[in-house]
Amino acid sequence: MTGRPPTTTLWRPTGPGELALVRESRWRAWPPRLPEQPIFYPVLNEDYAIRIARDWNVKHDGAGFVTRFEVETDFLSRYPVRQAGGESILELWVPAEELDEFNAHISGRIRVVHEFR
Repeated sequence: MTGRPPTTTLWRPTGPGELALVRESRWRAWPPRLPEQPIFYPVLNEDYAIRIARDWNVKHDGAGFVTRFEVETDFLSRYPVRQAGGESILELWVPAEELDEFNAHISGRIRVVHEFR
C-alpha cells in the first residue's frame, strides 16, 4: 500500500505582491526570487510568521499575510534549521536556484491563514 509521504508544516509571511503571484500559481508554488533575494525562507512556527507579517509586511506593503503549506519531510532534511534570533525564530534557507525543486515537493495547496492591514 502506498500513501502520501510524511509532510512538515511550514509558514511564510508575505506581502500582497508575492501573494498575488502565489494565487497565479493556483496556490501551488512560490514565485522565483528577485535578484536581491538569494534565498527563500519559510519559517517553522506560526507565531514567528505572524510577527513578520503584522509588524514588517504591513509597515512596508500596507498588508501582511501568513500562509501555511506542507512540504515532504524527507526533502526538507537537506535544509538545516537556522535560528534567526530567539529560540522560536526558526527558518529554513532555500537557495533561490532550488526553489523550483522545493515547489515540486509542496503537498497540497498554499493557504492564507492570517491577514493584517
